[in-house]
Amino acid sequence: MKTTLSVLLACVGLTTLAQAQSIKTDVAPRVQIANGILEGVAETGGLRSFKGIPFAAPPVGNLRWREPQPAKNWSGVRRAQTFGPRAMQRAIFGDMNFRSDGVKEDCLYLNVWTPAKSPAEKLPVLVYFYGGGYMAGDGSEPRYDGEAMARQGIVTLTVNYRLGVFGFMAHPELTNESPNHASGNYGLLDQQAALAWVQQNIAAFGGDPKRVTIAGESAGSTSVSAQMASPLSRNLIAGAIGESGSLLGTLTPVTLADAEAIGVKFGESIGAPTLAALRAMPGDQLLETTARPTTPRFGPCVDGYFFPKPVLAIFTAGEQAHVPLLAGWNSEEMTYKLVLGADAPTVANYTKAVQKLYGDRATEALKHYTATTDADVEQVATDLAGDRFIGFSTWKWTDLHSQTGGKPVYRYFYARPRPAMVPEMGNATAGLAGGVVKNTDAAAPKQAPPKGAVHSAEIEYAMGNLGSNKVYAWTADDQNVSKTMMAYFANFIKTGNPNKAGMPRWDAVTPGKPAPVMHIDVHTQAQQEGHRDRYLFLDQMVTK
Repeated sequence: MKTTLSVLLACVGLTTLAQAQSIKTDVAPRVQIANGILEGVAETGGLRSFKGIPFAAPPVGNLRWREPQPAKNWSGVRRAQTFGPRAMQRAIFGDMNFRSDGVKEDCLYLNVWTPAKSPAEKLPVLVYFYGGGYMAGDGSEPRYDGEAMARQGIVTLTVNYRLGVFGFMAHPELTNESPNHASGNYGLLDQQAALAWVQQNIAAFGGDPKRVTIAGESAGSTSVSAQMASPLSRNLIAGAIGESGSLLGTLTPVTLADAEAIGVKFGESIGAPTLAALRAMPGDQLLETTARPTTPRFGPCVDGYFFPKPVLAIFTAGEQAHVPLLAGWNSEEMTYKLVLGADAPTVANYTKAVQKLYGDRATEALKHYTATTDADVEQVATDLAGDRFIGFSTWKWTDLHSQTGGKPVYRYFYARPRPAMVPEMGNATAGLAGGVVKNTDAAAPKQAPPKGAVHSAEIEYAMGNLGSNKVYAWTADDQNVSKTMMAYFANFIKTGNPNKAGMPRWDAVTPGKPAPVMHIDVHTQAQQEGHRDRYLFLDQMVTK
């Protein structure tokens, strides 16, 4: 009887504790920042969140295509309990879900999750930039939610920045009116403005402005490399995490002259040949013009201001931020069909495709990406497609920073495929970048799932947000992989080193030598990089 009673009391105690942890307090937390007082939300477990905080003036009217301007002060108390609007964008990617307040040009807002009880705690800070090819994305996406990382003792932020034509169009008239004689890169300048905001205000949330790590995936990862390179922001950060992508290698910014020419041609193509005409066009109308097949893709450029010279030259000269870097990429960043097209995966078809891609260097390419039998082709072509897309640029970033950055570099290779989808998804299949393709024909055969970790697959694992994605039937193995990856990230954010007792040891890269690589999967383990020859070959092709 005594044992039964003890167990009963213990269960009651656990229930009471669980209830206490799941109940939000009625008192809305407030914080004083430079612009005024914010009122946020008291989350479960003692966390506080503040959403939709303006870090710059709305980039509308004459501020469209201008460097971000300071946010105005407010009187009284500003509610910061819901996400602000997301940047102007079309529905492009199937894996994006938003909790934002619509789509508007007025989009420069950030969100903060903090476990700190007082400003005196000086906790490490994570600022996360979303991906989406500089065309889509938002800080409200559940996969980037900062609550789980905040529970690791980290003040966590997501930041909005301008996208597409609104964020990256350059034009001679814009260059002429700019006090910096530059145009384009407005989205990157938004990110820099957010980092300056962090320096000024994060102490009020219990964060330490001297311990700010920036992170991001895909375009967010390339943004991290951009902020490291820019003299405007490289002194605002203490660490960097890149998930798939950099601006070194295959994703390099164009020249300002080329970017301006693209802007001029675009304006003329939509009947707005002058800056005045472009600014007079309603935002929704301007956005819709980008849906045309002939619309160029707007991205970063070497503007002479944010980037005083090419990013590769900055890193080569060691002029980037000298901070620890943790970066890597996934095992199936791109499908083998990017190389083979509709052709069957045979050695003959693969050889023909590589010859078309590399011409007189095809024999050398085939030496590094070798398929001996037809059974080898799908994997080797997948490797080549992923490296051409984003693997090489990430490798180049880690390799060069290890030589000139003066701080440790840690490289990972993420290989955990997502599990099967939940039954409710029917015969839907995963898209190229983690999106979902639904087949309206219920009788159609379901396509085979990816064999590796597709582009963007690691985000929910790294940020501790598997539960936010209802598409997949997450398993205990997935939860363990997430626990491992999140722990490595959290350790790095706190100390500049991912290692912690009880976890597989992760050594830093030694310049000029095959790198130790942490292979993150169900059985996470460190391995020496096995294909350095491939990246040295691609490096020759890019820099020749």
